[in-house]
Formats: sequence, structure tokens, C-alpha cells
Amino acid sequence: MLIVTTDHISGKEIEMLGLVKGSTIQTVNAIRDIGAGLKTLVGGELTKYNEMMDKARQIATERMIAEATHMGADAVVCFRYSTSSIMQSAAEIMAYGTAVKFR
Repeated sequence: MLIVTTDHISGKEIEMLGLVKGSTIQTVNAIRDIGAGLKTLVGGELTKYNEMMDKARQIATERMIAEATHMGADAVVCFRYSTSSIMQSAAEIMAYGTAVKFR
């Protein structure tokens, strides 16, 4: 599945099939959350949160691709991520775009 952030694909004529999306809500465990809270006192990168967000983006993208595949799409154009905080230490990641079929 080809995924691009542009609204077209060079050399391809496309037919739009519709919006596709995938999402997940992820959190780190309470022990790691406490550790991250302490880390804010001294500064530095919160690696466990980075890992959580990387995993969430991967899951959301895979779910979006599954939806596009189900629609018979060859690609997804105008691909984007969106994120929102659900509660402390929990975030929703949404991957979305427009499913297209090559003509």
C-alpha cells in the first residue's frame, strides 16, 4: 500500500474512494509514569513515552491500511496523524487520509 502526504501521485490517475482512518489509545504503566514524572525534575528525553507514541502510530497506521485494503484501495493520499490527550499519560493517535484506486 502506497501512502503519501500529497494529494496526488506523480504519473498516476486516481479515483477517490473515501476517507480511511485508524486509531488507538495508548498509555504507559503507572510505574513508568511515576518515573517520567521524576524525569521532568531533571530534564531529558522521556524514552518510554517516545516508545509508546511510536507503537501507537504504527498500530493506527496499520488499522488505516486495513480499512483502505478492505475498500480495494491501491494507495492513501493526504495522509496525516492527529493526536489528543485522553487523560494523564494516555493519548489517542489517529492516522487518516483518502483511499484511492489507480485507473
